[in-house]
Amino acid sequence: MELVDRLTMPEGLEAEIWRRACEPLIGRTINDVVVDDRVVEEGFAAAVAGATFTAACRRGKVVLLDTDGPTIGLHFGMTGRLVIDGDASIDRLAYASGRDDPAWDRLVLFASPAGRTAPPALRFNDPRRLGRVSLDPDVGHLGVDFTEVTPRRLAKAFAGRRGVLKSALLDQHVVAGLGNLCADEVLWWAGLDPRRSVDSLTAPEVDRLASTVRRRLPIMLARGGSTTGVLSPAVRAACPPCERDGESLERLAVGGRTTVWCPRHQR
Repeated sequence: MELVDRLTMPEGLEAEIWRRACEPLIGRTINDVVVDDRVVEEGFAAAVAGATFTAACRRGKVVLLDTDGPTIGLHFGMTGRLVIDGDASIDRLAYASGRDDPAWDRLVLFASPAGRTAPPALRFNDPRRLGRVSLDPDVGHLGVDFTEVTPRRLAKAFAGRRGVLKSALLDQHVVAGLGNLCADEVLWWAGLDPRRSVDSLTAPEVDRLASTVRRRLPIMLARGGSTTGVLSPAVRAACPPCERDGESLERLAVGGRTTVWCPRHQR
């Protein structure tokens, strides 16, 4: 897989990149396990030893590796990343070092008859230990996945809510997988003010927002992830004139999160 050379934080798009990177593991059997107990659930090694990978799935920002035993849940936090068969897929993250230091490996899975004499099949590398690895994670509380958003589902998720629009989009109970960059991006494309209250949205605005999520995020995924939109990290830092209308972009805090938006066309 092509290496993505950029700074980012793991959002749903990054989790999907890692999920796809895990697909070659399907059919292989785990024959050795190394864990960091500070990040990995107790009893993990004994539970997965000898298990065979059967599927690579994802819900929101969580990668789910099904086996013929338990499901392995990979929660990346701010600094977790995967290296599969020596391929990092995403080379570095915004709040982590660009170094690939094996001392930061929190989970190492071997899936070769040669055991530890062969390169690891999977390394979960997390310098700040902000991620976690779990067994049979409960993802039932998560909202609709960003890839499955429809106007009807989004309207249902918004029903009864009165909070700020951007905060609602970042709530994983509403839409699973949206992070700060993608939320700003879809609001820019949909022309919606991130400070709007959810209950102020009209039905056509909800439809437009849902359609934007379904249309724009696959484009960003194909380009390499959450940093590849109109509101790239460079644009977020400089706040130049808006690409759509020429108004200077503004940066402010919404719900405690740095937000970049256009005060002219986002209403």
